[in-house]
Amino acid sequence: MTHDPEPGLYIVATPIGNLGDVSPRARKVLEHADLIACEDTRVTGGLLHHLGFKRPMMRYDDHARPADRARLIDAARAGCVALVSDAGTPLISDPGYKLVREAREAGVAIHSVPGPSALIVALTLAGLPTDRFYFHGFLPNKPGARTREIAGLAVMPVTLVFYESAKRIAACLAALHEGLGEREAAVVREISKRFEETRTGTLAELAAVYADAPPKGEIVLVVGPPGPGSAVAPEESIEAALAEALLTMPPGKAAGEVAKQFGLDRKALYARILADRSAGD
Repeated sequence: MTHDPEPGLYIVATPIGNLGDVSPRARKVLEHADLIACEDTRVTGGLLHHLGFKRPMMRYDDHARPADRARLIDAARAGCVALVSDAGTPLISDPGYKLVREAREAGVAIHSVPGPSALIVALTLAGLPTDRFYFHGFLPNKPGARTREIAGLAVMPVTLVFYESAKRIAACLAALHEGLGEREAAVVREISKRFEETRTGTLAELAAVYADAPPKGEIVLVVGPPGPGSAVAPEESIEAALAEALLTMPPGKAAGEVAKQFGLDRKALYARILADRSAGD
């Protein structure tokens, strides 16, 4: 980028931990931004201090109001507005999608300035299959809700990626072992920082490691897919997923989504939907 950023909304990835990871393009956009929307002005202010400049900032987080988005969209019509998170790529486990959606509807230009993403880095470090993966974010803290969500994930033939806090990681690993069985996994913490660590093993082994010694820092948990011979998805789970998908999607799209979720043939599921509808006529 050799010229000043044009008006619009810029989704800017920032370093996860190592400030040396900020890209030249990200620095340029931040330096010339008319307004920076951020989760925490103190965190982003620290990054700007490291880069050697100050810019106007506005807090934008889970508690943002429609009026806050309207203000940012108005600013992006006239100048450069940068959207950042505390670390990594915005919109991953944060509320930025609402701003992007409304800005696009308002005719504002949207630009992405790519860079660090904790979930992608963790996948590269875990040594588990990466051809198909599902990012779930944080599991619920309450045991009952967590168990129900894990049960829904058990049928997915893909690598699973979670964010988790240090104090909850042992309970999370134990719950995943109970709900998914014995799978390979990796706990990746403090990515790009001085004490970065990737610990691998089975879910049971990792749960035992952290049971009495919770780790420190930010954590990404990567869980491998079911091994050969694992149970296939129960018929009732597939039926329930189809019924739920058909509430909001046309048959073709519903078949595609459920096929992706369970590793099934889309055409077969689509034919099944049409046959069920014909039988009901």
